[in-house]
Parts: sequence; C-alpha cells; structure tokens
Amino acid sequence: MNKKEDLIERIQNCYAHLSKSQKMIAQYIVNNYEKAVFMTSKDIAKELKISESTVVRFASELGYNGFPELKTALQEFVKGKLTTLQRLEITKESNEEKLLAEVLNLDIGSIKQTLNEVDVGTFKKVVDCILNARKIYIVGLRTSTVIAEYMGFYLNLLRDNVIVVKRGVSDLFEQILRVEREDLVIGIGFPRYSRRTVDLLKYAKSQGATVIALTDSFISPLARIADEVLTAKNSIISFVDSLVAPLSLVNAIVVAVGTRERETITGVFEKLENIWEEYEVYLTKF
Repeated sequence: MNKKEDLIERIQNCYAHLSKSQKMIAQYIVNNYEKAVFMTSKDIAKELKISESTVVRFASELGYNGFPELKTALQEFVKGKLTTLQRLEITKESNEEKLLAEVLNLDIGSIKQTLNEVDVGTFKKVVDCILNARKIYIVGLRTSTVIAEYMGFYLNLLRDNVIVVKRGVSDLFEQILRVEREDLVIGIGFPRYSRRTVDLLKYAKSQGATVIALTDSFISPLARIADEVLTAKNSIISFVDSLVAPLSLVNAIVVAVGTRERETITGVFEKLENIWEEYEVYLTKF
C-alpha cells in the first residue's frame, strides 16, 4: 500500500476493474464523500439499493481489510475538508454513557496506529536535525499551538536555541525572518490545516532551512513542503481535535534528544532544581 495514495486516488486506479455495482459505490463516494464519511456499509447499501456484502467486497477490491478500514481512509481524506458543524455530526447521536469509552478508545487506537506506521529511520533523522541545528523554530498554530508550546517548553530545557513562533506583538514572519540554511523549522499541523503554517514553512524552505513536518498523513499540505515527515494519527472526535498521538510522538522526540544529551543536560537540571527549590516554584508540602 502506498502511504501517499489516498482513498480517491485508489478508487481512480482500480475503477476500470470494478464490477458495475462496485462502480456505483465508487461514484457515490467520490461525489458524496462528505456524506459517506458518516455512513455504515449498511447505509450505503440501502442508499444504492444493493446488498451490504457488495459494499464489503468493494472495500476488499480496493485493498482494504474490510469496510471499517475503508471508512478510516475516507475519514483521513475528508477530515481536512469538513467544517466544524459537519464534524459535530459524528457525535450527535452518541450515548453520553458510552462517550467516555468511545473517545478514550479512539485515542488509544490513534497511538497504536501511530506506533505501527511511524518510520524509525525518519525519527532518528529528526533527532539528528534537532541536535545539529544552529537554531530551531517550532511553528504550530490554531489547535496545534498546544503541541508547539509543549514541544518548545521541553526542548528549551535541553537546548538554548529554540524559538516557538506564535501570535503576539510581532508578526509571525518577523519572528522567522532571519531563518538560514543551518536552521531547522519544525512545522506542526493537523486538520483543519492552518494556511499561515503552510506559508511560514514555504518561506523557511525558500531560505534553504531544513523543514520537518509533524502532521497526520503524507498527503498533508505540510508534508509536501517538508524534507522529513513524521505522521501521528488524529481521530475525528466531533468538533474536538484529538492531540493525544501527536503529543505522544513529541514526548518520544524530546526523550530521544535528552538521552543523546544526557551528560550535557545533567548540569542544567541540577541548576534548575536548585532554582526551583530556592524560589519555591513547586509545592513541597501538601
């Protein structure tokens, strides 16, 4: 399976070999993907007046292990295109008593899928890039701001060359204006993608900087710009963006950097502990 091949491309590549009924399903999904993403195999069968088994065989014909895997691929394709109201449709009929388990299980599934699909070689390259960069710029806007700030907080404890690009008094481009060839820019973006994040990465690329994308798939607009891509799955959970798997991947990156720099950062953390104790940063008695 080609990681960069999305569902629609796969349908187009397989279309000539599909049966008449399967071509009906293909045309329906391509023309109505915003509706089909919320439908079960039974719903599609009823809509097209065909058997449910035909829908299941259609998924297999495309190379998926059943309809659930096809639906996941469809979600991956459309989630960057859905409005907040459309995403809300996913949980409009959810039972509140089951919602807790449903959301947590989706997050667990996202972490497992990320672990299965992440490229270890790319992961090591990303750690190398962080350790070798003159300056490190971290760009993550909208909901991805949470991940960017989190990553920046911990990398700042390990390195003295980290800048988190964020909205404030100065313009975003002013903060990244002096990016150079020896620098590293880490772009973080998940559906719905921030146009400004993509613009900043394009600028960094034009200046010769190395660009790393932390995003949801290889067809992400961030991935198309980046030199290296690390993907983390984010499930569609109503109007909420699930950041559990991306944050877990960031944790792994930070720990890997810290492990490589163990001797250097030991003194840093000893100094920090003294400061935290002297200025009572943390509660010690409770």
